[in-house]
Parts: sequence; structure tokens; C-alpha cells
Amino acid sequence: MSTTSEDEENIVSDEKESNKEESLKDGSENQGQENSESDDDECNQEQNNKSLTWKDLGLNETLCKACEELKWETPSRIQKESIPLALQGKDIIGLAETGSGKTGAFALPILEALLDNPQRFFALILTPTRELAFQISEQFEALGSGIGVKCCVIVGGMDMVSQSLQLGKKPHIIIATPGRLVDHLENLKGFNLKAIKYLVMDEADRILNMDFEVELDKILKVLPKERRTFLFSATMTKKVKKLQRASLKDPVKIEVSNKYQTVEQLLQYYIFIPVKYKDVYLVHILNELAGNSFMIFCSTCNNTVRTALMLRALGMAAIPLHGQMSQNKRLAALNKFKSKNRSILISTDVASRGLDIPHVDVVLNFDIPTHSKDYIHRVGRTARAGRAGKAITFVTQYDVELYQRIEHLLGKQLPLYKCEEDEVMALQERVNEAQRTAKLELKDIEESKGKRFKKGGAADADDSEQFIGARKRLKVGGNVKKSWKRAKKK
Repeated sequence: MSTTSEDEENIVSDEKESNKEESLKDGSENQGQENSESDDDECNQEQNNKSLTWKDLGLNETLCKACEELKWETPSRIQKESIPLALQGKDIIGLAETGSGKTGAFALPILEALLDNPQRFFALILTPTRELAFQISEQFEALGSGIGVKCCVIVGGMDMVSQSLQLGKKPHIIIATPGRLVDHLENLKGFNLKAIKYLVMDEADRILNMDFEVELDKILKVLPKERRTFLFSATMTKKVKKLQRASLKDPVKIEVSNKYQTVEQLLQYYIFIPVKYKDVYLVHILNELAGNSFMIFCSTCNNTVRTALMLRALGMAAIPLHGQMSQNKRLAALNKFKSKNRSILISTDVASRGLDIPHVDVVLNFDIPTHSKDYIHRVGRTARAGRAGKAITFVTQYDVELYQRIEHLLGKQLPLYKCEEDEVMALQERVNEAQRTAKLELKDIEESKGKRFKKGGAADADDSEQFIGARKRLKVGGNVKKSWKRAKKK
């Protein structure tokens, strides 16, 4: 597989930067003095920015108070640069790394404008994933608690009739995934978006990567031309540039970081292992770092359930989250993890974007992401808002090229995560036993899904917590747990 054109552009830009640095070194002492003076100016500017308060950005006192209640002490860099321009009525393209406060950057100006001109169906926020839609709704409601803001979340996997009733109440803010919003536009009588004053596309690159282009075209056609548009993303792609031309008028581009960055507090490692021992190494690392909160990323829905069942058989509090679960079960799984009832969340990339779960200590890339930019989003689930965090990527003999792309994108080589091979291999027998149990339970789940299909019920991959049939039948579960406890004691 060859590297993508975007990755190549990054490599070329990195080379140009290194050439610039060499030419500067060859320059005269005077130039060096000028550079140091300009550096001092930049430091002074940064210090001035740090002292900026929410009120300095031009926000109403009620909103400033809401920010303080949420413990947002000072505006982040993307917020400092975008909020004043948004309040002036500009269209904005905001590019900033994940976890930098993009939601606040578009929510606060919209709420400020809503205070000046109260009306129903005031703003539409489009997001790629259902979980992110609910999170954005929570932030809008928290920030607008003092002004009585009403939000409505329109996503797939939920009952359309109850969503129609919510839309009938005419909320101020609609947060939606493009597909379900188009369903309502086409099927719900009397519902239109002619009054919308603000359109926000959050994680715009992902919306387009998920092939929502047809739905977006339909939505843009029914929106009023006289509106403000905000386009926010962590990464800029050619598709996003195309979208920018189609939907924004004289936009201001705010680029907080032009390189693909991860925060400094994040410790990143890789571990090179044979593919057949992946599960054993996973169990070893979870045991070694016990007491932490983990997010484990897998590439397929089936693998998330299989891994969760295997870890459950070993007595670990793991819960899966993936696109084939019903929306209610997805939210329930996420809430169990957020409330710390479960310490391990195993997910596909549905949880890689935008989700803010402050207590995540370790991110494990169990399956390496196909798109190197997805790595940035995955590891961004930890080390958020100044906290520390750790990310470990599993690299097998089949993943070397994909891993090299990630290193190219980051512009650095990651250190190896060291494991004692003897300690890891001591767990092999117990892990094999747990794998067999997981395989049988997975078969049980598939059979129960088939039965529900025949009865005309909803086919939905469960969260695995209710499926202990295979373990009871084989009486293996107790043995696995006992042997696991013995291993821990050793």
C-alpha cells in the first residue's frame, strides 16, 4: 500500500521546514538577534492571551457565569481566536487538535446571538456520530442553562415518532446526524429549516469520509442562504475544502495547529508482536496497568464483542461499544464507562471522535487504524484538558506499513513499550481458555439474533453482559476466574 497524497504533503512540508532551519543557522548574528526579538514578542502575545477572560471575548455575563460553573477557567486558543470573529458575524473554518475546546468555540457565539434574537429553530449542528451529537447537546444545555435553551437530538437508531414530537415542540438548537435529518425532512409534514440562522458542521472531515455527501447536498439546498456557517475539524482534507466552497461566504480560517499534533502530556508507545499472541499481550498490559481506566480500539464490531467476552471470562469489567448495537444500548454502555462502573471500554471508531471522558488513563490501539489521521483522534481520548495519559499501539507483522504512516504523520518515532516475554507467555493457557469461552458465547449471540429475526424482532448485537449461557453450560467461567486470580497472586 502506498502512502496517501496528504501524508506525502506533510512529509514535503516537514522537509521544507528542516531546510529553512538549516538556512537560518547559516545566517548572520544580526538575523539571530532579530529572531530572538520576534520570539520575545510572540511570548508576550501568548502571555496577553493567557490573561484574556470570557468577558474580554465579548460574551454576556450569563454565559461567562455558565463557563465558570463548568470550570472552564480561561478560553482555549481556538476559543480566543474564533469567538470574537464569530460575534462579528463572520463565517469560520476552525482547525484545531482534538480536545482543544471546539464545541465551546461554536456553542458560545450561537448562544450569544440567540440571546439577542430569540427564536425557535435557531441553529443546526451536524455531526458524524450519534454519541458526539448527544455530547454536544449536553454542552449546549449546560452553557445555556441560565437562558432556558431547548435542544433536540436527531440521530439514527432511535424512535422517529418521539423525535417528530420533539421537533414539533420547536427547539432552539437541532443537533443531528445527516442521514436521520434527511429522513425527517422528507417524511415529516410541516418540518423545514427555513428559519435556521446558524449551521455548524462539527468534525467535517469525518462527515464526508462517512459518505454523507448526498445527504449534505439535500440539507444545504433547504437551508436559507442568509445564514452564518461554522466548519470545525481537527484535520483539513480536499473534501473539506470542497465543502467550504459550497457552503461558506468569505470565511475566516483559524488554524491553531497546522501539523497533526498530539498533546505533550500524552506518552505514546508501540509494541511489536506476532498476530497470534495479540490477546495474550492485551491481557498482560491490562493486568500490568490495573487500576487505570482503558479505552481499547478494534477495527470491527465482531472483534469488539469477542474481545469483551474474552476479558469478561477473565473477570475483567469490560464493555463493548459499536455501530451494530441499538442506540439505547450504545448510550447505556457509554454511561456505564463514564460513571466508572466499568473500567474497560472496547470500541470501534464510533467512539474515536470528539467524546470527552476525562477519566480515560490509557488508550490501546488493539487494531491499528487504516487511516493514519484516525490515530490522532483515537489517542486524543486521553490526556485531555492538561491531564496526563498513555497510548499503546499494537503492531503485528501485517501492520508495519500502516504504523510507518502514523510515524510520518506525527513526524517522530515512538518508543517501544517494554514487556517481559516470559511473564506474558505465562498467561497463554488461561487466555486460550477464555478465548474458547468467548467463541462459544459469540456463537450463542449469533443464534439468539437469528431467532429474533425469525420472530420479527429487532436484530441487535447485545452489549454481551447478558450472555453467559456458554459459560454456565461448560462450567468453564468459574475455572477461568479462579486460575486468573491465582495468576494475579503470583
